[in-house]
Amino acid sequence: MGFGGAVATSQPLAAQAGLRVLLQGGNAADAAVAAAATLNVVEPMSTGMGGDAFVLIYWAKDRRVYALNASGRAPYAATLDEFQRRGLREIPLRGMLPVTVPGAPAGWADTIARFGKLGLDRVLQPAIEYAERGFPVSPLIANGWRASEGLLRENPEAARVYMPGGRAPRVGERFTSPDLARTLRLLAEHGPDGFYKGPVAEAIVRTSEKYGGLFTMQDLADHTSTWVEPIHTDYRGYQVYECPPNGQGIAALMALNILNGYEFARDSFASPETLHYKMEAIKLGMTDAARYVADPELADVPVDELLSPAFARQRRALIDPQRAIQHPQPGTLPTNPDTVYLCAADSEGNAVSFINSLYMGFGSGIVAEGTGVALQNRGNLFVLDPDHPNCIAPHKRPYHTIIPCMVTQGEQLFLCFGVMGGFMQPQGHMQVLSNIVDHGMDSQQALDAPRFRFDGENRFAIERALPQETYDALAARGHALTIQDANGSFGGGQVILRDPASGAWVVGSEPRNDGCAVAF
Repeated sequence: MGFGGAVATSQPLAAQAGLRVLLQGGNAADAAVAAAATLNVVEPMSTGMGGDAFVLIYWAKDRRVYALNASGRAPYAATLDEFQRRGLREIPLRGMLPVTVPGAPAGWADTIARFGKLGLDRVLQPAIEYAERGFPVSPLIANGWRASEGLLRENPEAARVYMPGGRAPRVGERFTSPDLARTLRLLAEHGPDGFYKGPVAEAIVRTSEKYGGLFTMQDLADHTSTWVEPIHTDYRGYQVYECPPNGQGIAALMALNILNGYEFARDSFASPETLHYKMEAIKLGMTDAARYVADPELADVPVDELLSPAFARQRRALIDPQRAIQHPQPGTLPTNPDTVYLCAADSEGNAVSFINSLYMGFGSGIVAEGTGVALQNRGNLFVLDPDHPNCIAPHKRPYHTIIPCMVTQGEQLFLCFGVMGGFMQPQGHMQVLSNIVDHGMDSQQALDAPRFRFDGENRFAIERALPQETYDALAARGHALTIQDANGSFGGGQVILRDPASGAWVVGSEPRNDGCAVAF
């Protein structure tokens, strides 16, 4: 807890980098970008300049939430015909073909330009120092790094940069990244042009050509972030904000709209009845998101209809209190997965909910030669069905899993939080928010509480922390359960809550990763 400011991230050095910037006179925007850039260095399999970002910013002076879509687009040459010509029925998981334009560098710069106080050069300094001088690799990150050794060996540049000595660094070993430090310096000194034009862009294009990709310099030069209007819904008197599609945050809002039709007792968190309704709500929300979410600039995404009371009533009517839906189908519209999440807040009452990702561990598995930049594989989420709104097309953004969240009560900030982890993210948003609003948990309790994860059809994974009779009762309702020990596949969250009485920041960090919450 603290009054001066707070930062929570998935790695302690990154949290301290954000705190350092706050203590130097920076604000929440400066701290968030400093933490995100540092995570690029200290958790490189999850995030970085080669990936995308989405940002929600609560600006206390305006009493308003702003949203930034810093996701990248497909190359201009990425046509459906081109993929069909190559004999592909789906977008590959790794390699250059699923690589979309990295959006994070422009997103960092745009966040600082509009809301920061210190300037991009000072904000990126902690990340540059860790890249140049090195840092000791933390435990769970070391595990994830080691799990990616096979992938990294397939690309000589990835192996050279991220497996010095022929292997991933072990726990506590010093890791330096001079190539990444140089790229960060170019961004710090020249802004987005230091990444999207000049030697870094040229290296990305050369790498693309070498590995059968579709990039040209024009793809990078034409990239821009987009300031968008956040979408929101009312959940029991709280306004819950998400970034709009192409992100999947709308899935969490649809699930919350369904849950608005039920009342939960504060002590009912582990009851089979409460869990059943939550599991059915997120099942329907995820199913609808898979059908309708796409790039709204190039497809019709019916946001207002999906968030309407009529649609929520239609979906809620499908829920049987005693029986799970076995084969969920998308609703009919009314006529009228490795990521980092972080949050930061400052003494002026501003808060930033920030998520940055390569999609899967080390993204495409390809590092742009001489840059240290691991390129994301976010384009894997496009489909090759010409009738689907998320079908690949030139300069189009794909369905996106990474989503930040912000909650206000009236015009006052209440909660700044997120849960990383692919398709777990909207599920985590719903569960963590319900833990706080419905069950009276504080920031840390809401993250520590056991979670479930919808895995498609009627399949759920659920953590091994509840009474056996709860699992038995859920199975009797028809839920196909896999009981697992707590691990990163259930998401990794960070929470900053604003105490409505004192104004203190109450900060929690995820127990399922190497996270850290700091405040002063």
